[in-house]
Amino acid sequence: MGRLDQKVALVTGAAQGIGLAVAGAMVAEGATVVLTDLQADRVASAGAALGMPARPLDVRDEGQWRAVVDEVLGTWGALHVVVNNAGITGLEGGAVHDPEHASLHDWRQVHATNLDGVFLGCKHALRAMRRLPPGHTGSIVNVSSRSGIVGIPAAAAYASSKAAVRNHTKTVALYCAEQRLPVRCNSIHPAAILTPMWEPILGSGPDRPAIMAAMVADTPLRRFGEPREVASLAVFLASDEAAYVTGAEFHVDGGILAGSAAVPTA
Repeated sequence: MGRLDQKVALVTGAAQGIGLAVAGAMVAEGATVVLTDLQADRVASAGAALGMPARPLDVRDEGQWRAVVDEVLGTWGALHVVVNNAGITGLEGGAVHDPEHASLHDWRQVHATNLDGVFLGCKHALRAMRRLPPGHTGSIVNVSSRSGIVGIPAAAAYASSKAAVRNHTKTVALYCAEQRLPVRCNSIHPAAILTPMWEPILGSGPDRPAIMAAMVADTPLRRFGEPREVASLAVFLASDEAAYVTGAEFHVDGGILAGSAAVPTA
């Protein structure tokens, strides 16, 4: 028996990185997982590799959300888990994102994906999960960031959007409790997780190990985290093991938010 047997899950941003790791971990625990991503070809390949369905989804578009969720309900009859993972930093195209020089257009672009996408994901998850039969529960997992807890001077829009995801998660959790909906909502806050977004910075040359060491020097565990380490927490939150966990936030950051650590002794 897998921990997610007979559950149907939808994961956004599942073409690579954390989203792909979450999808794979949930499949390994017995779930039927619908992988979604704006990158249609890449998510199709990811789905094929896992033996799971994949659909293109622009999380900013409510019509696409409605269509994908309706297809899931029509095909599998239920939706138990939604993982709102899709997100952008806004730095991908070289835009400036400090609070003095960021353009309003770039600010809105980041919030449209990171915040509006999560809002729509929660909205349509609740619509679907209201239809769950008695005895079944739903779980919404929102991927925020360490940057949703502390400020990031060079990524103001990203930090703002992820902070909003943190608080919206709590609002959804309380709303579900108020409505007596059997749906839990929690947030995960990763930091320094080695995903494709780091590759342009790290490069593939001989200096890569030194660059990596310098970037995690202030992390108490002195290393990057791996997507699978975020995925294992998402599995727990999606499972019935977390039946009494809602409105909570979980840091997967190697101890960054705990403070500084002394250099380990020999």
